[in-house]
Amino acid sequence: MLSTIHLIKLPLCRFKAAPVVLMAAATLLTVTSVHAADGDLHKQIDRLIEARTQDLTFGATAADSEFLRRVYLDLAGRIPSADEARRFLANTSPLKRTSLIDALLAGPDYPRRMQELFHVMLMERRGEHDDWTRFLRTAFEQNLPWHQIAAAILKPNADSEDFRGAAFFQTQRLVKEGAMAPVDVPGLTRDVGRLFAGIDLQCAQCHDHLTVNDYSQQDFQGLHMVFENVDIRRDVKFPAIGEKLMTDQKEFSSVFEQVAIKTNPVVPGGNEIAIATFEKEQQYIESPDRKKRTTGVPRFSPLTELSSGLASPYNELFCRNIVNRLWFMMMGRGLVEPLDLHHADNPATHPELLELLGHEFAAHDFNIRWLLRELALSKTYQRSTSLPDGEAVPSRASYAVALEKRISAEQLFWSVGVACGEFEAVRFDLRAADDSADGAAESEDTSDAATDNVPPSPDGRWTAEQLVEKSETLAALQKQLQSTFGNPPKEPEVDFTPTVAGALFLMHSEDVRRLLQPRPGNLNYRLSQLESDDEIVDELFLCVLSRQPSPTEVTDVRKYLKSNDDRRTERLANLTWALLTSTEFMVNH
Repeated sequence: MLSTIHLIKLPLCRFKAAPVVLMAAATLLTVTSVHAADGDLHKQIDRLIEARTQDLTFGATAADSEFLRRVYLDLAGRIPSADEARRFLANTSPLKRTSLIDALLAGPDYPRRMQELFHVMLMERRGEHDDWTRFLRTAFEQNLPWHQIAAAILKPNADSEDFRGAAFFQTQRLVKEGAMAPVDVPGLTRDVGRLFAGIDLQCAQCHDHLTVNDYSQQDFQGLHMVFENVDIRRDVKFPAIGEKLMTDQKEFSSVFEQVAIKTNPVVPGGNEIAIATFEKEQQYIESPDRKKRTTGVPRFSPLTELSSGLASPYNELFCRNIVNRLWFMMMGRGLVEPLDLHHADNPATHPELLELLGHEFAAHDFNIRWLLRELALSKTYQRSTSLPDGEAVPSRASYAVALEKRISAEQLFWSVGVACGEFEAVRFDLRAADDSADGAAESEDTSDAATDNVPPSPDGRWTAEQLVEKSETLAALQKQLQSTFGNPPKEPEVDFTPTVAGALFLMHSEDVRRLLQPRPGNLNYRLSQLESDDEIVDELFLCVLSRQPSPTEVTDVRKYLKSNDDRRTERLANLTWALLTSTEFMVNH
């Protein structure tokens, strides 16, 4: 039995009512205890998926190696190391998959993975900022509920050092992109609707949406007026925003009808916000200060009203948008596609499932870790990407087989580093530098260590992230992969779309060539120390593809190595390169 929140379904068109009526309507939004559907959520997911596609043949459960790689990429943002793969594949416990899911969600990679995932999803590669990164990392380290994360972004708190960076979402979109260019407030308006409510109001700016009846011009203009009222604070050095005084409704008209209409601020999926008015001397909590270049703190804050009304368990669009996006992250396709076009004429492929996920996520206090665990435990997530020979390829929307997913530039960087042993090679270099510095210090009879290395983690090893901070070559590779394999700014990253730039980088980049040269600690150095070709092929496939090679692959690799034994180092590099650039490595399957 679970405490489930009932969400009142509100139409996108707002109530045209007096504030008193709106307050009365708000009292209807109550939390009631009801019986959840029978069983755990992951079992309910499978029941609803299978009930809708009874005439299809479902894929078998994924092999351990397939599941292992998939869940590491999704929850840790990287492939497993060879040692991690060996331990899992050798484990005979029937609960090993559940144990691995729990370990990854509690592990040190999870906050970084989620920080990178939500950065790309929310900022769409518009730039980076240390305070924004700190905000996201802290939020996921603390497992902050999603509605609190979203509320912090919509109404940032400049007084919190850990969370003030949330303002970067707005400040980066309020920066002029040219001396004569206007501030892109319509773009910010659109992005808040898309990313937090799953509705793209772009085509409703000048008139009611021509093809989506649910999206009205008032929806756009009512949200737009909130951000017209916002500006970037210049009195601090970190991202921060201020609000100007709002006292009047906004007047707008359709380009088709030219009839004046007025609106209050509007919450997507909610109601109009009645503008509170005060006596002149009571309008500000903190008055504007021209010397400090502050706009003051108005007593009525549209951002506060938007934040509480949108980032709420009672806002159905808000709840459905985030579970649809997390479902997309784990399953490879949204229940609603495109992800930002929720409306009556574009229903979910599995409406009951989307409603269930939204309700249960809200009932569990928007706990992202909890939801990802339930999704990962489902048979739907753990299916193979293959069907028996002769079976027709099912629709992607059926989830009869697991779907291949795009690997982000961030996942690619961490996975390449793990596969090639680059992190181990850099660790070796740092240890060597430390030993050399210690020796020099002893010979000079001084107590100062001549090193500025990043301090190692508690277990005595530098973490991969610490190594990136220390190593210029790793940091450069990370930036190169992000610029080559990430989408251009403002483009959502959803589909796997190979590019010529990516192919050329993998073929000719000196950074890639360097990864393939034997250096103490890296993969090709370890391969060069192995005497048996069978050991080489096992180690190679386990390190790069997280699986054992097939008999045919073993035969082919043996033949390739023996064909020109005096060029063994070059051939090992070629084999590693071939696996790294394969579709199998470049796609999460």
